[in-house]
Amino acid sequence: MDNRPIGFLDSGVGGLTVVRQLFRQLPNEEVVYIGDTKRMPYGSRSPEEILKFTWEMVNFLMSKNVKMICFACNTATAIALDEIQNELGIPVIGVILPGASAAIQKTKTEKIGIIGTQATIESKAYAKAIYFKSNAVKVTSLACPPFVPLVESGDFDNEAAYELVKQQLHPLVGEVDSLILGCTHYPLLAKHIQKVMGTEVNLIDSGAETVRDISVLLNYFKLNRKLSSKQSENRFYTTASAEQFKKIAENWLETSVEVETVSIEDKEGKGEYEEKNSHCNKK
Repeated sequence: MDNRPIGFLDSGVGGLTVVRQLFRQLPNEEVVYIGDTKRMPYGSRSPEEILKFTWEMVNFLMSKNVKMICFACNTATAIALDEIQNELGIPVIGVILPGASAAIQKTKTEKIGIIGTQATIESKAYAKAIYFKSNAVKVTSLACPPFVPLVESGDFDNEAAYELVKQQLHPLVGEVDSLILGCTHYPLLAKHIQKVMGTEVNLIDSGAETVRDISVLLNYFKLNRKLSSKQSENRFYTTASAEQFKKIAENWLETSVEVETVSIEDKEGKGEYEEKNSHCNKK
């Protein structure tokens, strides 16, 4: 048994879709989450920048004594996961392989679509993971750059957001029977995506699949949190507005949360982090 928290990282609020699944599937576990909202979106940045930013988030989480780290960000998973897995002494898991495996299991026509950030699509990480397991499928990938800023704005439950999703997904309509939401922000747009693609298309939420793998790793390494009457003290950090993050987090997680703004930029390589005064406490 291990009562240390599980660390989650993302370029912004999208990784909350993975945390939501963790709360449902593993409610006894404790979470420390860092969203680098100040520097999002990651999808348009260079691989070198993405790797640097991801390391800064990882080092921040390690300073919180986490027992495992989940890359709740497809872009970070595509660019940085392999290097960081090789360097850390704790389990590190990404969202790409679980999502790819689920798509292979669910497709009936062997036509799988992938939507994601520019960096995730250009990395071909999902396509490689799928073809590694099965070369019988046809993979069609599509970058959807406007989706992350749309979700981060918090204003996506409206007709204008639907029209944007419809415009972006037009090339995939009628072409696939399973669609991987290759960015953890995208499940927040699932209602619009399903309406555009049609009810017969399976939407693959990589976050939900990843939490199943987290459960397996917790059992394998005997890292499960000990049952206790003490409530888990989940902590959420952002590099931008705590108020905006809190609004989206509480709406999506359906619970009150404490959010604190921090600076994680390790310019001098000291691994020290400044926790700013900007914060939103629990209700």
